[in-house]
Amino acid sequence: MKHFFPSTALALCIGLGSLAMSASTFAANSWDNLQPDRDEVIASLNIVELLKRHHYSKPPLNHERSVIIYDAYIKLLDPSHSYFLASDITEFDKWKSQFDDFLKAGDLNAGFVIYKRYLDRVKNQLDFSIAMLDKGVDKMDFTTHETLLIDRKDAPWPKNDAELDDLWRKRVMDEVLRMKIAGKDNKQIQDTLTKRYKNQLARLDQTRSEDIFQAYMNNFAMSYDPHTNYLSPDNAENFDINMSLSLEGIGAVLQSDNDQVKIVRLVPAGPADKTKQLAPADKIIGVAQGDKEMVDVVGWRLDEVVKLIRGAKGSVVRLDVIPHTNAPNDQTSKIVSITREAVKLEEQAAKKSILHLKEDGKEYKLGVIDVPAFYLDFKAFRAGDPDYKSTTRDVKKLITELQAEKVDGIVIDLRNNGGGSLQEATELTSLFIDKGPTVLVRNADGKVDVLEDENPGAFYKGPLALLVNRLSASASEIFAGAMQDYHRALIIGGQTFGKGTVQTIQPLNHGELKLTLAKFYRVSGQSTQHQGVLPDVAFPSIIDTKEIGESALPESMPWDTIKPSIKPATDPFKPYLDKLKADHDARVLKDPDFIYIRDRLALADSLLNEKTVSLNEAERRAQHADIEAKQLAIENAKRKAKGQEPLKEMKKEDEDAMAEPDKTKPEDDAYLAETGRILLDYLKQNPAADKQ
Repeated sequence: MKHFFPSTALALCIGLGSLAMSASTFAANSWDNLQPDRDEVIASLNIVELLKRHHYSKPPLNHERSVIIYDAYIKLLDPSHSYFLASDITEFDKWKSQFDDFLKAGDLNAGFVIYKRYLDRVKNQLDFSIAMLDKGVDKMDFTTHETLLIDRKDAPWPKNDAELDDLWRKRVMDEVLRMKIAGKDNKQIQDTLTKRYKNQLARLDQTRSEDIFQAYMNNFAMSYDPHTNYLSPDNAENFDINMSLSLEGIGAVLQSDNDQVKIVRLVPAGPADKTKQLAPADKIIGVAQGDKEMVDVVGWRLDEVVKLIRGAKGSVVRLDVIPHTNAPNDQTSKIVSITREAVKLEEQAAKKSILHLKEDGKEYKLGVIDVPAFYLDFKAFRAGDPDYKSTTRDVKKLITELQAEKVDGIVIDLRNNGGGSLQEATELTSLFIDKGPTVLVRNADGKVDVLEDENPGAFYKGPLALLVNRLSASASEIFAGAMQDYHRALIIGGQTFGKGTVQTIQPLNHGELKLTLAKFYRVSGQSTQHQGVLPDVAFPSIIDTKEIGESALPESMPWDTIKPSIKPATDPFKPYLDKLKADHDARVLKDPDFIYIRDRLALADSLLNEKTVSLNEAERRAQHADIEAKQLAIENAKRKAKGQEPLKEMKKEDEDAMAEPDKTKPEDDAYLAETGRILLDYLKQNPAADKQ
């Protein structure tokens, strides 16, 4: 795509003095004189033009969008209303509807002024926190009955410095108290927090103009949709926030979560996934190289944390991680050791197993095909290698083997499958339908491309169920959507991720722009965007859909529909769905694993609804003990129901132990076993289904 460069006059007339602010009382700082340079101004104008001409939805850059840009920028910098004063916000509010004009003129000053004020406020609060710690952790009084509001997204902005300092006094006490309950002594706490705050101060001093420009322009780009991003030259070369840590990485998709880094998704068969000790929504608070000292990364930028995590293939990185299963105030962490390596194609290959179930005194065998990714060995494919590996070829072979074992039906497990090759999603669909469209791709001009299976005849016509969850995304959703629209399979599990957009990278004179230029649609005309694929029979989700998924992202594009590419056919499942759901509900009401899942989710929800925490040590310890007792009771109720010995206390994982290979039998996977039972229920209700 062509670059759009402004005229020389426009590039130079950026009016940097037009938004001068009132004199500040802040001490001189290293960032005071940072200003955008000419390359950044030109890049900003290019971004404005590219988004105007080529973004899928082409929303106008007007006063309404200016408000979105402004609100998102303030939220990006201070989501918990813990740095800016009310007077700062009043001062910035005068620009609220002017960012469209500033951006069109190449005037970046407002973005720089707000960011530098944020840096000033952060420095003040770090200085305050260090001074408080210098007086000694043992001098802090944890016998009062003060509380700290932890959900501050809607809290009023502090009115003055005294109110801000009081908030930070409480925040420091809260951090100290969390570490006390996690088993740290006063010296460890004082040393860790002092070092953390001083490191954050040092990082503030290293702020460059490029850092401010990256934050401001990425915020502007993401006001169009969450997958449209500006990447600075450094980030364009080293890191893409929406891609996994690839070669020499750990195989995890990460994102910023206030001052911490959160795991969004694990790459199937990747180094992190193999440990069996990490999960989506876990938070990384420290990174160490091999056996070297752990580096506290709380408050670090996401790209800097990624640089620490990446390293030479075969080397070991240790992560200090707070599990997502912890209570909101539980800072107890664990150390996970990971050997960096590239994800090997053969390790992501589809695999089969047999699920043995007994229903009404009769033994059944169901084939299970685990599809962790939609892969294609492009190099071998392009070279004409007749034995190239692909998802479709592997699944076809596995189906043949399962049919030879005379299975009663097949379950395809798409849980945690984040997608991959669009071609493979189409090819895999072709194994199960006669022929016809598989997915529609609509571009910004409204043109719809139809991808089709042109080969008549289905390879497998037998009973089929698909198991999906919140981390089934992209190509998984295209395949699952096609299977649902053609009424070829029962879709069972959780609502899928909901990413139904296509991006492209456009180089700029300074960095790159990743922008959304197309949208996926199912053959029924429904978008997979935002809503994802809704299962025919739903399971409780162990992943918080408010935290993970397209609908959890700000400014995500909406679900919509276009003209379908196939005529609606009679749904063979519809007459049986009510009975299938009723039988499923009755069964899981007594199932120990599902009772355990429901009870854990209920406890997590109740804890997440707590908006304040006590700063009284005795109260906090009692609360912590109460939560542990409830977790133990839930665990032991499941163990008792299964005839296992109860635990006396919750097990703590061996921090240095490497995970054992996953030896779980298909029957021991509650979701997989229940999926099999639902498929068998359908076959019992509709005996003709297995004669196809």
